[in-house]
This record gives sequence, structure tokens and C-alpha cells, in this order.
Amino acid sequence: MSGFNPNYDPSGAHLALKPPRSNGPLLVAALAVAGAGGGAYYMHQQRDHARNDAATATQRAQTAEGAKEELAQKVEKLESEKVELAKEKEELSKDVEAKAGEISVLKGTYDKLEEKMKDEIDKGDIKLSQSGGKLRVDMVDKILFDSGEAVISKRGEGVLARVGAVLSTMDDKQIQVSGHTDSNPISDKLTQQFPTNWELSVARAVNVVRFLQEKANVPPKNLTATGYGQYHPIASNKSTAGRARNRRIEILLTPSLAPKAMAKSKLKAAEEEAAQAKADTPAAKPKLETASAKTKTKPEATTAKAKPAKAKQAKSSSSKHHR
Repeated sequence: MSGFNPNYDPSGAHLALKPPRSNGPLLVAALAVAGAGGGAYYMHQQRDHARNDAATATQRAQTAEGAKEELAQKVEKLESEKVELAKEKEELSKDVEAKAGEISVLKGTYDKLEEKMKDEIDKGDIKLSQSGGKLRVDMVDKILFDSGEAVISKRGEGVLARVGAVLSTMDDKQIQVSGHTDSNPISDKLTQQFPTNWELSVARAVNVVRFLQEKANVPPKNLTATGYGQYHPIASNKSTAGRARNRRIEILLTPSLAPKAMAKSKLKAAEEEAAQAKADTPAAKPKLETASAKTKTKPEATTAKAKPAKAKQAKSSSSKHHR
């Protein structure tokens, strides 16, 4: 019988018929494990990215909040400054308005004086000028005093009476009366009464102030008498005409405006600065001062405030002098 195999063992036939074992499940399992690991890594990465994004967003939110607060502070500061500026603007407007009113009043005074002193102005004995809110009346000495005298003459009393009639209506003005001389020294006959031109210029100014107070009813609190001697000339002392112009009485009118109020912030800063400066300044040692009468050697004004008490005018020798 063909195909017969005498060595054939039927018991092993099932082994020959069993299919070979497959590696697919292992591969699938390996792939599953790898996929799970990759997914876990991916999720871990995503969590890190999410955390970083959250931290960045939180930081940005905090920065934005800080910027918002800073902006709110700036806005509050600007609003405060706006209020301060509005107050200062209002005060400045009032100050400008007040000054405009003062200048208008001075212009009215100028017109009144020009009308009352027309003759003296036409002759050149009186000169009026107005600038910067100030009104100046220049009067040559000969219309008020006799030569070498500090006592007001009869003619001078008439002139000052007309000037005083205008000044007496101005209660809110500062009125400075200043005496001036030429550079010629005092004559020997008058040196006992007026050692220098200082004394002569002061005596004349004081007598004018007293006349304005006592005879013309000008408020004494507004009056000041000042002597400049020969040190404020308006012309050359080398000529007779120049010396005549320098021998004069000047009446200066200035507004009496209250000082402008400072803003609180500026006032506080000024106080702190003053306190710091005081703290930085070493304590000064007390010094004993000895009062002594000295003749002035430099061009400084000698000033005397008007006193209400009445007294006789200073009289000089009847000797005639170039003044």
C-alpha cells in the first residue's frame, strides 16, 4: 500500500496538527502599555503647561491690579492737584482784580493831583509819574522850604494842603515821604543843627509827614518819613540846574494789598523746609552789642515812622544857604 509508513506513531499526530503560538497579544499588550505611558507623559506635560499658564495668568492679574491701583493713585493725585490749581486760579484772579482796582484808584489819584497841582506842574516844580502800581510825586525843595531851612514855608503849606486833600482820602495806601539833597556839604553856619545832609533830608521829610498828618488829616499809620541825603540823585550835581533837581521831596504811593495766601501743600512744604534749615543751622552764641552813634558813611536811608503826638517843627538858623 503506497504511502504507508511503518514508523508512524498515531499518538504524536496531534502535535503535528497544533498551530504555532502567535505574538500578537504580547505586541498589543506592549503597545497598550506604551500608549498608556505616552498618555500619562502627555497628561503630565499638559498639567505642567496648565500650571505654568495659570501662574502666568495670576502674575499678569497681580501686575494688572498693581497698575490699576497705581493709576487710581495718580488719578486721585491729579484730582487733588486740579482742585489746588482751581483754588490758586481763583485766588490769582482775585489778586489780579484787586491789583487792577488798585491801579485804577491810583490813576484816579493821579488825575486829581494833576488837576490840583496844574500850576506847579506847568512850571516844572512838581512832576507826577505812575508805573507798576506806584504813584510818585516829585517836588523841588524851593516850593516847600526857604533856602537852608527844614521848616515848611507859607507857600509850602499851601502846596502840601492841596496834596494832602487828595492823600487824606486814601486810607489803604502806603505813603512814603523821602527827603533828598544835593552833594554840596552843609555850610558852617548850619552844621550845629544839621551836621550832614542826612540830618537835613530827614528833618525835611519828617516835617512834611507831620504836616500831612496834623494839617491835612492823612492817616498816620500810612505815613513813613525817610531821608536819603545826597545818595539818590536824579541829575548831575556838577551843574546848578542838576543840583536844584536833586534837592527835592518825593512822595511815593504804593498799594497796601494783603499777601496772597499759599496753598496748604506749599505752606506745609515751606514750613518743613524752614524747620530743616533751622535744624541744620548751629546755635548762635549770644553776643553783647554796644549801641553807639556813628555818622553814616554809605548811601543808606534814614527812616522815621510818623508819630501821632504833636510837636513844634524843627527850626533852623535864619542864615540863608544854597538849599
